[in-house]
Order: sequence, then C-alpha cells, then structure tokens
Amino acid sequence: MQNKVLKHFQSLKEQALSDRGSSSAARKMTAREMCNKLMDPGTFVEINMFVKHRCTDFGMENKGALGDSVVTGYGNILERPVFVYAQDFSVLGGSLGLAHAKKIWHIMDLAAKAGAPIVGLCDSAGARIQEGTDALAGYGGIFLRNTRYSGVIPQITAIMGICAGGAVYSPAITDFIYIVKDACMFITGPGVVKEVMGEDVSMAQLGGADIHTRVSGNADFLVDSPEECIGQIRKLLTYIPQNNREKPLQVDFRNPINSGLDIADIVPDDPRQPLNVHQLINALVDNGDFYEVKADYAKNIVVGFAHFAGQSVGILANQPEFMAGVLDSNSSDKAARFVRLCDAFNIPLVTLVDVPGYLPGTQEEYKGIIRHGAKLLYAYSEATVPKITVILRKAYGGAYIGMCSKHLGADLVLSWPTAEIAVMGPEGAVNVIFKKTISSSSNPDETKRKLIQDYQDKFANPYDACFKQHVDDVIEPGETRTRIISALNMLKDKLEDLHWRKHGNIPL
Repeated sequence: MQNKVLKHFQSLKEQALSDRGSSSAARKMTAREMCNKLMDPGTFVEINMFVKHRCTDFGMENKGALGDSVVTGYGNILERPVFVYAQDFSVLGGSLGLAHAKKIWHIMDLAAKAGAPIVGLCDSAGARIQEGTDALAGYGGIFLRNTRYSGVIPQITAIMGICAGGAVYSPAITDFIYIVKDACMFITGPGVVKEVMGEDVSMAQLGGADIHTRVSGNADFLVDSPEECIGQIRKLLTYIPQNNREKPLQVDFRNPINSGLDIADIVPDDPRQPLNVHQLINALVDNGDFYEVKADYAKNIVVGFAHFAGQSVGILANQPEFMAGVLDSNSSDKAARFVRLCDAFNIPLVTLVDVPGYLPGTQEEYKGIIRHGAKLLYAYSEATVPKITVILRKAYGGAYIGMCSKHLGADLVLSWPTAEIAVMGPEGAVNVIFKKTISSSSNPDETKRKLIQDYQDKFANPYDACFKQHVDDVIEPGETRTRIISALNMLKDKLEDLHWRKHGNIPL
C-alpha cells in the first residue's frame, strides 16, 4: 500500500516537473530554470507544485498543467533568503487565473513574514479571460500586497517576455524593474490600439525595452538577456538590505580610505565647461564600481548605488554634460523616487551638487514642473537616513535648496572651493538687480561687467554660505572621498524621530 502511495506521488511530481509547454527560441530558459539560476546553487525550493486551476468554461478543463502557469519558491542569494515567482509563458501564455494569483499571493506573504526580498520574473499575456472576475480578483490581491509591502521588503521585477494588461501594473508598484531587450510591456497591445485609436504601431514602438528605459522611464534597467538579468538582480541585492528593519551588508573593498584620489584632472579649469559626473563618481567610490539606476532616462540627473569603505550608499548627482544639469519634471521624479527608496531601506544618501536651476519655459510649466519639482523637496525633507551633500560648483536658486541643502535636513554640507551658491547666475542677477543702473550708465557694457565681477566676488565662492552656517566646511576636491567616509561613520547610528502620522501626501 505504501509503495502505491509513493509511486502515485512520484508520478505526480514527474508530471508537474515535465508537464510544461515547449519554450520558444526567444525563451532560452524555462521558468523553473530561471528560478534555479537566480538562487545560489542547490538552494531553490519550489512550493505549490501541484496546484491546478478550477476553470471549466470554454473547454478549460482540458487545458493547463500542474502548478498552473507560474513557478514559485524560495532559496538563497549570497546566503540570504530570497523569494521568487516566475511566470511560464509556455502554459496558457503565462496568463493569470485565480490559482496562479494565489500562488503569487502566498509567496509574497511568506516573503513579508520572513523579511526577505521578493523577485518576480514576468512573462504573461495578462488576465486569463476564461476566468472572468476571478482573474481580476487575482490581480487585485497582487496589487494590494505590492502596496502593503512597499517599503517593508524590497520588491524586484523583471520583464522577461511580452507582458500586457494587468501584468504590467504590479511591476509598476515594485521598487525596481528590469527589462530584457526583446521584451515588451503595455496596457493594451497593437491590435487593440489599431482597433480603438486607428493607430498603427509595432510592439517594440508601443512598449519595447528602449521605450521604457529611455522615454517613459517605466523600467530601471535594460539588459541583453535573461541570463544577464538574473546576474544583475543578484548584484543589486549586494546594495540593499533584506527589509526595512535592517541595514545593507558591509562588503569588502580594495581602495584604502586615505586613497587621496586626484580629482583635479576630472574638474575642468573653466567653470563654464561641463563636469562629467560619472568620472567623478567612479573616482570617489569603492573600486570605481557604480550601479546606476535609470541610466538612460532623465540623464540630467544621475542616481544609483555604490560603496564607500564597504558601506552601501545611494548617490544622486547633477550631470552638467546633459542639459547643463538642470532639474526638470522627469529628473525631479527620478530623483525623488530614488531618495524615498533609499530612505525606506536605511541606505544613506550622498548628493553631489552642480545645478544651475530648474528648467524654465512653457513646456515644463505645462508639464507641471511645480508639482514635480516639489516631489524632490518633499522626498529629501522626509528622509531620515544620513544625508551628506557636497556642493561641487553651481548651486543656484530653488534647485540649490532642492538638492539636499542644509535647509531640507542635510546632516553635513561640504563644499569645494569652486562652489557658487546664489539665487541665480551672475549675469541674470545683475540684469534684475541693476537694470536701471546699467541702462542709465554712460557706458552700460562696462558698468555691467563691473557689477557682474562684484557679484562673482561675493557669490562665486562658498564662503558667504559658510559665514552664515549654510555650509559646514570647505574641502579640497581630493579630500572628498575621505570626508564622505568620515561622515558616514559619524552618522552610522543616526536616529531621527518625526511627528507621528499615518502617511504624508506627496505631490503628484
């Protein structure tokens, strides 16, 4: 009798492991193979392998597979627990019915209880139409958990194939989205767009990887293959903690603390020449290793992760090589979301400032630069993690305030001697303040040159701000790394309690 039971179990298990549709050439790894590849070797444990959908409408009783169209389980990455679900396009197009959804609900709930990251490998045509409102209920339960666990455990999504409809809303709520270069995501596919809008558009034009990493900003990372995607997710987890109660891991590093890196070659002699902030970041951080987020979107600001003496930090830096480093609607959104993510997961913030202001003009005003720009003010003001700011060169107007000034709660503000901190640039300020003086002068050009020089003498340096305690110290550029590490050590046990509230109301 026992033999019969075991044989039946073995038969079911073999069926569950093999009862999959064939994977297409574009999908070189099966869902189960991706889960195993993601985890440390031999640690992936699959659960809910024997689940079956219960739909009997439209001939569905004869379709599907054991486990339905998603593989779920847990394992270790870098010897720490991580939970995963991988949708299987080879089974009913990876479509989501109630059984599929409940498997994801369960693995998300387990991740939250264990205080561990959840990774979703998405490859789904969307809601299973044959299941009607059950499919919609399934998505609702996922969205609820995405939201309730936001800021509690890290949530990482990878778009591995063609994802449509409800399948793209869950990723949008998660912390990070990877997209493979041949993958797509959209609310409605080209067929529906053609029928409803009369617009001819390909899948790549509508929701391809390039569109979402460069134009819409919906995705954070573009990768060439599923294998690269999995490797990049594993790397990301070296920068972020397991949950909101922990700090990131301390990692090994090669650069000595007093490396004295020569930054002079990076900084142009002419303050009007753009500084390549990527070169500066690489010179400052451990091993020159910077993990950039949203690298191709809103390139006038750079955000990402790095280590200083083995400690994980989030870096935000204006990029003068793109749009002169101004803040606009998209860069404000990008920066604000990154600040809030770091604050949620106890990752200190290092801000490198070289900003001429907010982008003027009707286009930005109509896009809502007021409310978008306010998001960054809100995010920095709300953040309670250690906040270290280094003013490199220009720091003008509201953008100076918005880039984590002392006035928004920066714990330590350092400045290079090249810093210019003022309401606006010299020429613009003189035109406003001395308009009548210049126009009534016998030699307007000479008068204007003199007034500009006077303004520069006062504000084209950081000392006025130092006198007024808006800046804590002026440092040589070569000291920057050492001083950041010193500040991080000084602030490692920072504790800041804010007023109790249910939650704030961030500008949208």
